[in-house]
Amino acid sequence: MKEIKFTIDGKECKGKNGQTIVEAAKDNGVYIPTLCHFEGLKPAGTCRICTVKVGGRNMAACTTPITEGMMVENNILELEDMRKAIIEMLFVEGNHMCPTCEKSGNCELQALAYRYGMMAPRFPYMWPIRQVDATIPKIYLDRNRCVQCLRCVRGITTKDGRHIFGLINRGGKTMIHVDDELAADITERQAAKAMEMCPVGAILKKEVGFVVPIGKRKFDTKPIGSEIQK
Repeated sequence: MKEIKFTIDGKECKGKNGQTIVEAAKDNGVYIPTLCHFEGLKPAGTCRICTVKVGGRNMAACTTPITEGMMVENNILELEDMRKAIIEMLFVEGNHMCPTCEKSGNCELQALAYRYGMMAPRFPYMWPIRQVDATIPKIYLDRNRCVQCLRCVRGITTKDGRHIFGLINRGGKTMIHVDDELAADITERQAAKAMEMCPVGAILKKEVGFVVPIGKRKFDTKPIGSEIQK
């Protein structure tokens, strides 16, 4: 496979033909924050937290393939402030109560807020009225925490490829919906996978809680991105 040479913030990097900027950056020990991206799933570019500059233009690093000689700007003040603003917007447009959430310590949104030093968001809280669906076998769906990353839509399917999760409505009323007929046969493995894929606490597996105590969870001991940076 052809080797591609490019730079990120002046650092010389090498990647493979077909790799996206996010994938190649990870292989070179460079952390680019993501939220909708999940390894193994087709990238969607929905959250835009991975936005980088290429040739002076903003590009989604999770969907943009690397090219020979590409010059990527990642860790610059303009982009870092924009990423922080996106994180703040995600917090204020939902109802995120971290101290009472089962995903606390394993939540990627929470971990990004810590990484970017978010204290009081610059935007007013919206406090929307969102539905919690507890009728689904094996999982809870709490739309108060959903950031519409579409990981569940892309990653949780039946054996014949039908999507168990999907989107309904438009604009500000868009929300994740579950196909009741398909969800009735959801397996324990699929339920656990859906919870793992969700970057926040919107999808939780029933009858499982606090197996790993708070204080010993993934981001309680190491900040997000620390496993990538060299």
